[in-house]
Formats: sequence, structure tokens, C-alpha cells
Amino acid sequence: MEERLRFMARLLEREGVGDVGREFGISMKTGYKIYNHYKDEDIETLTDRSRRPVR
Repeated sequence: MEERLRFMARLLEREGVGDVGREFGISMKTGYKIYNHYKDEDIETLTDRSRRPVR
């Protein structure tokens, strides 16, 4: 989660998703996914979640 927070801090400083993503070693798709989770919800959405199916 700490790395995602640093990623978001850089994006909020008006740096590009592609540039910051390259430094963090993630794709633009993943970068926008993280950004949209934060933008739509709040900081709690950046925490790790289980990938286990809900049944």
C-alpha cells in the first residue's frame, strides 16, 4: 500500500501516469486502475484486497 500511496502522490503533483509508471515498474493500465480506485473512492481503496472469489 505504501508504494501505491507514493505513486498517487506523484500523480497528484501533475506528473504523467506513463512516466511515473515506468519509474515504479507498472503499466499505464495498472497506473490508471490505481488512480481511478483512488479518485472514485478514498485512500482505503488502495489497500490490498483478497483475490478470492466471493461465494
